[in-house]
Amino acid sequence: MSRPGTGTTIACLTVLTATIAAQAATAHASGPLPCPSAGTTKPTVVLVHGAWADTSSWNGEVDALRRAGYPARAIGNPLRNLDDDAATVADFLTTVSGPVVLVGHSYGGSVITNAAVNAPNVKALVYVDAAAPDTGETTAQLSGSGSALNGDPDTLYDKASYSNAPQGASDLYLKRDVFVGSFASGLPRDTAVRLWASQRAASTSAFQTPSRAAAWKKIPSWYFVSTGDRIITPASQLSMARRAHAKVTKFSGGSHLTLISHPDAVTSVIASAVCSVKGD
Repeated sequence: MSRPGTGTTIACLTVLTATIAAQAATAHASGPLPCPSAGTTKPTVVLVHGAWADTSSWNGEVDALRRAGYPARAIGNPLRNLDDDAATVADFLTTVSGPVVLVGHSYGGSVITNAAVNAPNVKALVYVDAAAPDTGETTAQLSGSGSALNGDPDTLYDKASYSNAPQGASDLYLKRDVFVGSFASGLPRDTAVRLWASQRAASTSAFQTPSRAAAWKKIPSWYFVSTGDRIITPASQLSMARRAHAKVTKFSGGSHLTLISHPDAVTSVIASAVCSVKGD
C-alpha cells in the first residue's frame, strides 16, 4: 500500500516529465536542428552540470539533441575543486573524436572555461545560467549583488566533512528553503523538494579556487540568461557575457534550473552554437 500523498506526487512528476518531453519535441520540430548546411562530421555536445546537481539536469537537452541526430554526452562533474574538476572534463574531451560544443551550467561554466583551454577540438562554449570567470577570479566572486548566496552561510548551507579534504574545506548542501525558494524556484514544489533531497554536495574548494584560464577569450561563446535566476544574478551573467563577446539569449522568468524546466529554450541556444561549427 502506498503512503498518503505518494500517488499525487508520482502523478505530478509524470505530468512534469511529459511536459518536458513535449517541450523538447517542440524544440526539435521548430528549432535550428538539424543544421541546414552541416558537414559530414557532426559536433558532439558535451554538457557539464553545476553544484548541487548531477548529469540528469541535462536529460531534456540530451533527448532533444539526440533526436535531431547529434551526439550528446552529459558527464559527471566531481565538484571537488576547480583545477581537478576542469582536468576531469579535459581528460574526457580527449576521448571525443571530432569537434565539440562544450556546455556548462552554473559552476560548470567555470569548469568549461578552464577545461577548454588546451582542448583544440572544442569549437564553441555555451554558458547556461553560469559563471564564466576570468583568470584569477573565483566562482564565489561571480554570484552578483543580490544573489541568494550572499547571505549568512549558516542560513544557506548544511556543512559536512569529507575524506581527504584540504584543510578548512567542507562539503556544502543547500538548505531546503534556499534550494526550493531560490535555486529551483521555477519548478513545481514537489519536484524542487525531490531535487533538494537528492542534491550532490559541492566542496567549498570548488567555489574558492581561482580560475587558471579563460577559454572564452579565444573560443566563440553563447550565453543563456534566465531573468529569474536568484543564484547567479542576471546582471552578473550579462556582465560576464559582454566581456566574453558572447551571443546572448535572455529567457524571461525561469530560475537557476531553467535547463530542467524549459529544456526547449536551452536546447535552442545550444543548437545555435552547434550550427556554427563547420564539420568536415
